[in-house]
Amino acid sequence: MPKLKLSNIVERELYIDSDSFKSLSPKLKDAVKEIFESIKDNTDDIIKTFEGAVDKAAEHYNINTKLLYDYFDKEIEEQLGE
Repeated sequence: MPKLKLSNIVERELYIDSDSFKSLSPKLKDAVKEIFESIKDNTDDIIKTFEGAVDKAAEHYNINTKLLYDYFDKEIEEQLGE
C-alpha cells in the first residue's frame, strides 16, 4: 500500500468513497468537499490552512465546527484502517 498522505487522499478523492463520507448529510458533504478544495493546492502551514478552511466552511454552511472535526477524525481512522 502506498504511503497515506493528505495529498493522496485529496488528489484521488479517496474520502468520497469512504463510509465516513457517505454517512454525512448532503450539507456536511458539501462542506467537506469545500474544505478539501481549499487545502488542495496550498503550500502554506497545513494546520492553519486546514483550521481556517474548517472555520470558513462551518460559517458558510452554518454548521458546528465540531461536526466537521469529528468527521475528519473518523475519516483519518478509516483511511488508516483503524
